[in-house]
Amino acid sequence: MTDETPQYPPPPAYAPHARYAHFEELPAQPAPAHPEQSHRRRRAPRPVALVAACALVSALAGGGAAALVGELTGGGHGTSASTPVQNVSAKGTGVSAVAGAVSPSIVEIKAATYSGQSTGSGVIITGDGEVVTNNHVIAGADTVKVTLSDGSSKTAKVVGTDADKDLALLKIQGAKGLKAAKLGDSGRLRVGDQVVAIGSPEGLTGTVTSGIVSALNRDVTVSKEEDRGGGRRQGGSPLWPFEFGGNQYNGDTGSSKTTYKAIQTDASLNPGNSGGALINMNGEIIGINSAMYPAGGASSETAGSVGLGFAIPVNTVKADLDKLRSGGNA
Repeated sequence: MTDETPQYPPPPAYAPHARYAHFEELPAQPAPAHPEQSHRRRRAPRPVALVAACALVSALAGGGAAALVGELTGGGHGTSASTPVQNVSAKGTGVSAVAGAVSPSIVEIKAATYSGQSTGSGVIITGDGEVVTNNHVIAGADTVKVTLSDGSSKTAKVVGTDADKDLALLKIQGAKGLKAAKLGDSGRLRVGDQVVAIGSPEGLTGTVTSGIVSALNRDVTVSKEEDRGGGRRQGGSPLWPFEFGGNQYNGDTGSSKTTYKAIQTDASLNPGNSGGALINMNGEIIGINSAMYPAGGASSETAGSVGLGFAIPVNTVKADLDKLRSGGNA
């Protein structure tokens, strides 16, 4: 009987460290038996997919959504798929932008009277030269001059006054193509809203200050008498008397007076700001600055802002315009 037992080759010699000596000596992986197995192998392992999903969620939660989405969609290399985040100041809606937009609509007013000269501010509300200011700025004036933001000086006439609301309307002679300010809605103001004030304190035309709305509906009392509404001190800057909280400031308001509801602001106001603009951050006029609390207290005639200023709400101005244009109670 023939011995047909199969012959096997002898086992390889044992080499305990051979597999670490050269990577090329490792046996190659056999090719898959079926195409389905090859398809399965090309899929990302589940742990890797889970990590990628977690990374996406983390990026979204951390505020990096735009960058991550741009990278995943091929938009991370200067394409339009990525949308950068911009802050408010970068869009030009800060104090500087408000000042740049509204300053051309603010004028300095010099009203000459028998007792001297009153200096204040005004707001252009029409392109042909209508200007709103305080009554006490031009009370008793013989002549009125306005200085525009470009430095040019023009003559203005008093169209109408309303002493009860401390408002007046002027008309710049021969004016056309002026930049009119946009009147906002003071009824939408809230305590804490940021505001900008523009005027000519101490004759410094185009001075810009900023602050917030400190309070609403403050009772402010001013004089209706021409010889008291334009009080003067040395240097020509007016001390406009008013009453607030039972005390008198900047002199005696006299016996003929009126009280109105005012916006209180901590934006710095000084003599010369009266009649100027209080503006919201949309560049809209929301008040006409009218009174300031002096640095030295109730009996002081010292100028200087301590962050207590008052403005006539612009809704009061808008409601009074028709009356002013027809002459008011002048």
